[in-house]
Amino acid sequence: MQILIAGGGIGGLTAALAFLKAGHSVTVLEKAPEIAEVGAGLQISPNGMKVLDALGASARVSRDAFRPRAQELRLGRSGARIFSVPLREASQARWRGEYLHIHRADLVEALKACVTDRAPDAVRLGATVTGYENTGTGIVALLSTGERVAGDLLVGADGIHSSVRAQMLGPDKPRFTGNVAWRAVVPVSKLGDYPPPETACVWAGKRRHAVTYRLRRGSLANFVGVVECAELGDESWTSVGAREQALKDFKGWNPVIQRIIDEAPLLLRWSLYDRPEMPKWQDGRAVLLGDACHPMLPFMAQGAVMAIEDAYVLAKEVGRALAKGEGADVEAGLKAYEAIRKPRATRVQNVARENAALFHRSNPLYQLGTYGPMWVAGKYLPSVVHGRHDWLYGHDVTGPG
Repeated sequence: MQILIAGGGIGGLTAALAFLKAGHSVTVLEKAPEIAEVGAGLQISPNGMKVLDALGASARVSRDAFRPRAQELRLGRSGARIFSVPLREASQARWRGEYLHIHRADLVEALKACVTDRAPDAVRLGATVTGYENTGTGIVALLSTGERVAGDLLVGADGIHSSVRAQMLGPDKPRFTGNVAWRAVVPVSKLGDYPPPETACVWAGKRRHAVTYRLRRGSLANFVGVVECAELGDESWTSVGAREQALKDFKGWNPVIQRIIDEAPLLLRWSLYDRPEMPKWQDGRAVLLGDACHPMLPFMAQGAVMAIEDAYVLAKEVGRALAKGEGADVEAGLKAYEAIRKPRATRVQNVARENAALFHRSNPLYQLGTYGPMWVAGKYLPSVVHGRHDWLYGHDVTGPG
């Protein structure tokens, strides 16, 4: 088959790699004129690494990543540790995969290299998909230039503002969550006596929280700070915020957080919007994956990993449909993919929504009631803390099921 993929991000490139591995031809249509170093840090949990292992990409992806020592929860102002449970070795032992922190640009570059190793001309830059036409036996991707690109299947991996989804489901109706997020990446060498811990660390506070971790073998500090805010803003990863506002939002917080904000060369600020579950992910030979069909709030660190899982399952289910021989129904494979993926993606979305409230406890009694049992579990029963993630990190879409 000729597979067309709208979007050359993490989900689109993983889908390209999965379809190439299955023996199909692939064309990735990416609107950006070049692959630039955009975005910030990502967490790739074992459920995602199992896919990258199966696709032969894990060695390349791991090259410049960082392996956190532990998962931690701390109080934002004092820095007091609520719990810290081992992660580096426990990840392999319990969930059969590594847990990595990686710069988004490094992950995209690694996946692109794996794709072009197999098919040097597979990625087309400066190609913006604006829509599609089902032809009965195939599909045509419509580009902004007026060009028509024919294929057997179109994968809409074009992100949160997907043109493929817009045609499939109509105008988008996002809901503002009342939260805005700050992002920054800072060289650790600039942080002096206040580098972030070598962990996946959540800092909890009153109506706000932060996340810190390391990138590029530990040389960079990644910061995400989420603050409750009534003011509507842009849903954009590239909107720049004022340092003075970020410092105000985290005034009085631990010096680790304050120092990162002080030293950040650029502070990005974007408003967080939520969307209802979408009624369908497929229309004829067009299908959605990743943020195009189940955008995630950043409170489970699973947005990239869910797209990676989607890509593998999509290629697998299309392959199963084709294996039925002459008269195979490709659309049946797309429907099977949706039926498999939607319940899991929806569960992750729901847990992410719940975590926003968990990290933002305001009342001291609520804090004690929430964080006290976590402290006990982290100190005396770390396996209980790990067990909360078994359903997520232990899942393996590459298995025979």
